[in-house]
Amino acid sequence: MKLLIRPAAEVAIKSKPVRQQQMRQLRQNIRKLLARLDADIRVDGSWDRVDVEVPEGRGLTGAVIDELTRISGISTIQEIAVYPFVDLDDVGAKAIQAFAGRLKGKTFAVRARRHGQHDFRSIDLERLVGGALMQASEARGVDLKNPEVEVRIEVNDDQFHIAHRRHEGLGGYPLGTVETVMTLISGGYDSSVAAYLMMRRGIRSHFLFFNLGGTAHEVGVRQVVHYLWQRYGASHNVKFISVPLEGVVAEIMRSVNHRHWGVVLKRMMLKAAAEIARDYTATGLVMGDAVAQVSSQTLTNLNVVDRASDEVVLRPLIAMDKQEIIRIARDIGTEPFARNMPEYCGVISSKPVTRAKLHRVEEEETHMDPKVLASAIANSEHTKVSELLDSVVTPEEVELVQTPAVDDVIIDVRHPSEEERAPLTLTNNEILKIPFYELNQQVPALPAGRQYLLYCDRGTMSRMHAGHLKAEGLNNVKVYAPGA
Repeated sequence: MKLLIRPAAEVAIKSKPVRQQQMRQLRQNIRKLLARLDADIRVDGSWDRVDVEVPEGRGLTGAVIDELTRISGISTIQEIAVYPFVDLDDVGAKAIQAFAGRLKGKTFAVRARRHGQHDFRSIDLERLVGGALMQASEARGVDLKNPEVEVRIEVNDDQFHIAHRRHEGLGGYPLGTVETVMTLISGGYDSSVAAYLMMRRGIRSHFLFFNLGGTAHEVGVRQVVHYLWQRYGASHNVKFISVPLEGVVAEIMRSVNHRHWGVVLKRMMLKAAAEIARDYTATGLVMGDAVAQVSSQTLTNLNVVDRASDEVVLRPLIAMDKQEIIRIARDIGTEPFARNMPEYCGVISSKPVTRAKLHRVEEEETHMDPKVLASAIANSEHTKVSELLDSVVTPEEVELVQTPAVDDVIIDVRHPSEEERAPLTLTNNEILKIPFYELNQQVPALPAGRQYLLYCDRGTMSRMHAGHLKAEGLNNVKVYAPGA
């Protein structure tokens, strides 16, 4: 099977040098990501297309298309069947084989293109194939303007191809063709959607987390960051930076008037983010603010917050309402993470200021000890996102089980999208589907007289969560590791 990939419209209209550079980056991204599925997948192309050739007989087509639909810079992915050109009648026969069963009760149109020397015109091919399909199918008719199904055929010298199913791409620019940013991430709806929108725009993003809620909160944020990167940004290496901010929060509450707590906390985050961003040559900071969503996000307060840094602050959600943000989170798969992520506001004021004055806020900040923020930055931890899950270590020893007993209950802790692509099937064991982000809520409520084996593809997530559950006193939890 071959796949024809067209770039997003914004790529196609660039000047020739820019378009060539962006298409090179797109091919490089595709090649790197598809190589994880199979090293024999071939990726070629030209200034206006990318051609992917998938080895036959390995069952890779579905996985390849799923990967491609999550790569930014792609407009459409078309499944292509390639044949040697014999004559027009053979083209018609192949079109019938491919489309006759899909035209029942529908209108269609044949779109043909021809390259090379032939004794027929493109319109001749369209008419012949259209007539053949009308006779061999139960199509409702031909509609050249607004067909329900388009039959696309392209003849290139001594070969021709028929385009089968068409899949929508992510759009945007190829990742890595725009500058690098630092995204402030909390694991909730807003920041995860903001991070996704920036990656979709082709912007390489490091992830900056300000820890206000302890280890449990950081584990959750690490999981959502790894998920976002794995699905939408794995073509590029980026970092996860965790900054311990509890001391800064304590200093704010000790030194600053309570009405300014929220604004000052945001300013401290921006000051730290700007300093850390310089080490990564990041040219912008990304936040998940939406105007007027909370008191610190009025236009006046946002203006005061932004004055804490000279870096440009990008807010891709600024005009979105919460339901729209949640819808995007659901589409990209981060909604379950956010739904189960506890809120750590850090500071809550009974009467927060909504129209802060810059000079008053700056005066309040003079009462703070600057060494506290400097210490938080100095003690930040920097981890490759690709190693995030591996770097979460639990001291609890977890037993690995290769062959479960008949009475053991297997808990598939994978994200629903992963589970759907490769369902776990066992003959004699009960299998529960509990995504890892719901384990803490659901596992303690399960019957205590059974043994539960956590399962995931690589074993990392299952081991980590089994360790946490064991540390909480649940001794009937182990790990199902068939390949151990």
